[in-house]
Order: sequence, then C-alpha cells, then structure tokens
Amino acid sequence: MNIFEETAPVASRHRPLRVALLGCSGSVGTQTLDVCRHHPDEVDVVALSVNVSCDALVAAAREFDVSHVAVADASHSNDPVLDELPEGCACGFGEDAVTSLAGLDDVDCVVVAVVGEVGIWASYEALKADKVLACANKESLVVGGDLLMPMARPGRIVPVDSEHSAIFQCLLGERRSEAHRLWITCSGGPFHGMSRDELEGVTLDDAMRHPNWCMGPKITIDCATLMNKGLEVIEAHHLFDMPFDDISVVIHRQSKVHSMVEFNDGTVKAQLGPSDMRLPIQLALSYPHRWDTPVDRVDYCDMMDLTFSRPDTEVFRCLDLAYQAGRVGGTLPCAMNAANEVANEAFRKGLCKITDIDRVVASVMDACDVEPVTSLEQISEVDARSRESARRALEGLAS
Repeated sequence: MNIFEETAPVASRHRPLRVALLGCSGSVGTQTLDVCRHHPDEVDVVALSVNVSCDALVAAAREFDVSHVAVADASHSNDPVLDELPEGCACGFGEDAVTSLAGLDDVDCVVVAVVGEVGIWASYEALKADKVLACANKESLVVGGDLLMPMARPGRIVPVDSEHSAIFQCLLGERRSEAHRLWITCSGGPFHGMSRDELEGVTLDDAMRHPNWCMGPKITIDCATLMNKGLEVIEAHHLFDMPFDDISVVIHRQSKVHSMVEFNDGTVKAQLGPSDMRLPIQLALSYPHRWDTPVDRVDYCDMMDLTFSRPDTEVFRCLDLAYQAGRVGGTLPCAMNAANEVANEAFRKGLCKITDIDRVVASVMDACDVEPVTSLEQISEVDARSRESARRALEGLAS
C-alpha cells in the first residue's frame, strides 16, 4: 500500500474544510493556524489541542470560535484561563481526550502536529474514522507505519513535511511504479562540515541555530544530528512504498529544492519553493487545489547557486542508524525512535553531549528483541522498555 496506487486519488472534502488541529501551540501548529487565518472561507477550525499551553489554546479557541478543545496534561484542568473558552466549547483532559478529537463527526481533516510517539494514537484514530490525515508527526509512520498504512484508503493521507509534500507533488500525474529513486534533500543543519571531534564540543545554543527553518526544539536538535532525515527516510518508505535502497539523502544547503523524484528514464522532477512550512501545510489542506500563497515568493534570478553533496554518516551517525532500523523493520524503528527522544531531551537539558545521542540510540537498538508490529499496545510496551534502556545508557555514559 502507498498513498498513490499509480495515481493520486482525491478524497471528498467538505467546504469549508472542517479541521481538528492537534498540537496547536507548537511550531507546526501555529503555522497551521496562520494558514487558516489567511483562508477563512476555505477552512473552519472546529477542534484544537495542546499539551500544557492553556493560554495559547484559549486564545486560538476564541479567535476561531472552536467547539472542541483538549489538554493532554490533565494536571492543567484547573487552569483559570480555561474559564475564558468560548461559550459551549467542550473541553477534555488527558491524552485520550486529545485522541478523541480525531474521530469527531464534524471533523473532515485531522492535522497531527504533536511531537513524538504519542502522535500515533491520534493518527490511528483519524484513519479509523476515515478522516483525511494531514500528518506532521513523523513518528506516527516511523513507529507505526506497518499498522497505519493498511488502514489508509487512497487519498486519505496527505503529507505535511516539506520533503514528503515535495515528493507527493513530484509524483502527481506520474505512475509510482515508474519512480526509480527518491532524493530527500537535507540542509545539513548548523554543523555541516564539522569533524566528529568538533561535534563533541557543540552547545545547545549552537544546535538551535538552524540555518534555514523555524521549528520546535526537539525537531531542531534532530536536524542537527541528521536523525530528522533518518526519520523522513523511514516515513518516505511507508508513504510511497519505496525500498530503502532506492531512497537517498542529499545535502542541499540552500533548502530551496525540497526533494526530488528520479524516474526510470533518468528524468528528475524537483519541487522548489520558499523555506516556509506554511506552504506544505497549506497544500495538505487545499489539495487538490492551490490557494493563494501566505508567504513571500522567491525571485530565482537573485538566488545563489544551488549545491548538492553527500551526507557524512561517519560524523552524523544517526542517519545510518535510522537506515538500519528501517531495513530491519518490525519494532526496531520504535526502539530507535524512543531512544532518540530520550537522548534528544537529555541533550536539551544539558545532561549529555550531542554525540551521545547516537551512542544511546545504537545501544538501545543493539539490545532490542525485534518482533513484527502487531498492535498499538505492543508499540507502547516497546516504547516504554526502550526509553528505560536509553535512560540506563545515559547513566552509563555519565558514570
């Protein structure tokens, strides 16, 4: 199963599109709201969720007059600001309340913009309810692609990541069976060109200075280690049913070519555009149409040269680890992802070096007893065990 099946079917869509936005206070969430703000006649935001940011939730709920909201962290259920929600707005608490928004009758499209493994539950609920899934949560397919892809009717998953949106657009009007290779572009992050020894000494502030994109802290660190690109490779494998040997990562420092598809005859189609997440977000909401752009256009006559090079996997080892996990499959990508989330957070808290992230991930992968993926409950168990294994690995590095 892939999202094309030779052509790209168009799922029927209500107009205006009734949207549930899960994770409305994060980077992708706030940019999604900006797209909705630009196109009030095309989009009706009916449901919102946050993890803890109740102030942002209430502000967005009032602006868009939503009817359903949820706060994942139930300890915030008594936050006074929640009294300012629109009259009649239903408010739930806990992760189950967030997930339930994806199955609401008055929702056509679910934008899953939450970070981490938790997003798989919402993605599962959206597909089970036959909604259009605009998936900005890489982990859903990395961890649960074996479960989610068979659930998705053609046209029901539209990617939000800029790279997968680019591949999606390059395949429009083409036969997926005639695609020879997917080229996933990568900026290289803030440490491109460094040696392993130089990488050992970088700080969190250094890592947060992404050269081209504005993103949340977790994904920005993943970009610095190239783990983000590894997650995207696994996601592309599931979305487009492409063997891992036919998916290549290429460093493209300018971030104007968002990815490319090479076909059997040697022709390559590339999708170019501004380095702004609002464009792929908007396409996920507007498809099969294109709305007026919410961003400044690029003048290609003024652009510097476009350059391409190979990633250095001796320095940035997370990319190779992701390829290894994807090729083995089963529960190994889940273990890899859980370990990365723990180590990524530890680095952001100053508890380890950035190079310890791939050390922890490799340790957890080596210890994983790989099984076929059979259920969400199994994935949760593997995730929990792998997180504990990652914490032990971090303790070992610190001692």
